[in-house]
Amino acid sequence: MENKQLVAEALVAVLGEHLTQEAILNLIEVPSHAEHGDLAFPVFTLAKAFRKAPQMIAQEVVEQVDTTHFDKVVAVGPYVNFFLNRAEVTDKVLHTVLQEGENYGSTDVGHGKNVPIDMSSPNIAKPMSMGHLRSTVIGNAIALILKKLNYNTIRINHLGDWGTQFGKLIVAYKLWGDEETVKADPVKELVKLYVDFHEKAEEDPSLEEQGRAAFKKLEDGDPETLALWQWFKDESLQEFNKVYKMLDIHFDSMNGEAFYNDKMDEVLDLLEEKGISEIDNGATLVKLDEEDLPPALIKKSDGATLYLTRDLATAYYRHRTYDFAQCIYVVGNEQANHFKQLKAVLKRMGNDWSDDMHHVAFGLITLGGKKLSTRKGKIVLLEDVLNDAIELALEQIELKNPTLPNKEEVAHKIGVGAVVFNDLKTDRMNGFDLNLEEIVQFEGETGPYVQYAHARSHSILAKYGKEVDLANALSLTDDYSWEVIKKLAVYPRVILQAGEKYEPSHIAKYIIQLAQLFNKYYGNTRILEEDAQLEARIALVQSVANVLKDGLSLLGIEAPKEM
Repeated sequence: MENKQLVAEALVAVLGEHLTQEAILNLIEVPSHAEHGDLAFPVFTLAKAFRKAPQMIAQEVVEQVDTTHFDKVVAVGPYVNFFLNRAEVTDKVLHTVLQEGENYGSTDVGHGKNVPIDMSSPNIAKPMSMGHLRSTVIGNAIALILKKLNYNTIRINHLGDWGTQFGKLIVAYKLWGDEETVKADPVKELVKLYVDFHEKAEEDPSLEEQGRAAFKKLEDGDPETLALWQWFKDESLQEFNKVYKMLDIHFDSMNGEAFYNDKMDEVLDLLEEKGISEIDNGATLVKLDEEDLPPALIKKSDGATLYLTRDLATAYYRHRTYDFAQCIYVVGNEQANHFKQLKAVLKRMGNDWSDDMHHVAFGLITLGGKKLSTRKGKIVLLEDVLNDAIELALEQIELKNPTLPNKEEVAHKIGVGAVVFNDLKTDRMNGFDLNLEEIVQFEGETGPYVQYAHARSHSILAKYGKEVDLANALSLTDDYSWEVIKKLAVYPRVILQAGEKYEPSHIAKYIIQLAQLFNKYYGNTRILEEDAQLEARIALVQSVANVLKDGLSLLGIEAPKEM
């Protein structure tokens, strides 16, 4: 039982007439100063019912509350402050963490229900740039967190493999491309052609028209156009898979936009049948004035479809295929309007399941304060950034532990982990400016700092060299261990909140704090001293190691035992 629950149960026995246990739980606070206790309950809300000053109410509650599980309960002004029984709580927390092992923090909230997660989704014929990092790693972390809550997560890489840009690329290839040059370095050459197209189109607007016409041929199944498109796609996937391998991210479906090309007519027919769509200047649209949204363009006047058309078909397909409890789209915040339109159109079509579709948005990554853009050719390749981070990690290892075995393997875990952690420790709606030198440091609020705390805990365990006997009592009462214990106790709640809010930063911030508290404990405690509490201290170290490893794994990051 979590500590807040203990306090809530003690209070509901006294205040049950006025407040439910849940209401009490929601009011419990953590005092900002440890000397004021471990948990505090403000009594302001009871002033009206009791017709007394809050200070008097607090005093009366203290006199009536059962103190069995507490060292003491005191009134401090309008607060009832609880000092938990350290020996009892420590014993319970350490036994729970060690007995449950990697299941600590797991709960059956999801009941095995399906949650497809649309994530990563790079465009073919373009390299994986830093711009794809956030959708990829946020989506992966959400999948891992929800799996811990017993949802069946389905990672979908909804590839950008359809649309007018492929018409433009095909035109560029036919005008200026060369087969041998493309084969030598496919994605680099295709990007060059794409950038050339946009530069030349500024002087010759007719190129845009040619691009649209080429895409229409692609939609209509023209064999030559399709063959070029398939070639560009195959080459791109080989490049993408290199990066996914580095990140150790796998997908359950690689169905991109093209997969839905033959599934859009049903949606268009349904919109017409239900009288929802209308024709305006030859284009098909759905007016969304009631929802206070701009009209949703479903089909252009030349008959070409759009993202929205394909996303409507995609939503129907996913609902039928997965019968989802939730359907998540991890896509940048700039697409917020698109997803509002998507849900509004589905709702108009009578699909209440659209309420279970969630746009998980995120802010931008900048580099030196500047936005990254493919169209203008300012591309920072994700593969290059990961390789640079691995190189920097190797330099750190050479400096701190040059005799470390498997240096390259460990440097990979640290470097890649540093980039992923730096992304996920940021509240996803906030953007961040990338500075590789800072994020691969072993100090500060970094991934390597957390990994290093984990490695340090394993170093202590290796010196001890025995398993903890869980038949024994494992009680500690000193201030440094107590702060660690309280942090370990809230881990299940942190996972739950991260899952509910689709916010991996809750986990990242938690493991930074746990690593900091552990390092403080390590710096102020003779852990391996032979005395009556040695095994309890080792149990604490093992518990920290378990939770740091699990927290990192929920972010898609490995935890080396040596660094």
